[in-house]
Amino acid sequence: MKINRRNKANPDFSLAAMTDVILLLLIFFMITSAVANQSAIDVQLPKGSDNTQDKQSPLTVSIKPDGSYFVDDVPTDRSQIENVIVQKLKGAAQPMFTIRADKNCFHKDVVFVMEIAEKHKFNIAIATTQDE
Repeated sequence: MKINRRNKANPDFSLAAMTDVILLLLIFFMITSAVANQSAIDVQLPKGSDNTQDKQSPLTVSIKPDGSYFVDDVPTDRSQIENVIVQKLKGAAQPMFTIRADKNCFHKDVVFVMEIAEKHKFNIAIATTQDE
């Protein structure tokens, strides 16, 4: 006696659900990559009136009001900051870095980093926020 099954497996595979998931992943990564360029160090930048946008430099030196230094969001001792900057910019065609100094930090801390740039002939940019 032959028994017929009513429920047969449907071997067709719909790509609509997979396409939706891929599209959502693409949107997620596009949004997170735009936000990822911001530094994790909380520094209140001074305001500036120049609205020109320069290209992003490969190295960032952040200075907090208490005089602590961060090179690419990594805490760095004042005595080691020159060695770290020189090592990271070694072999660069146009060595440059950005100084992100808090608006309440001491002038001597900013000048210290600028002297390192002058000593090694590095180009520098000083980060500001736009005047609103």
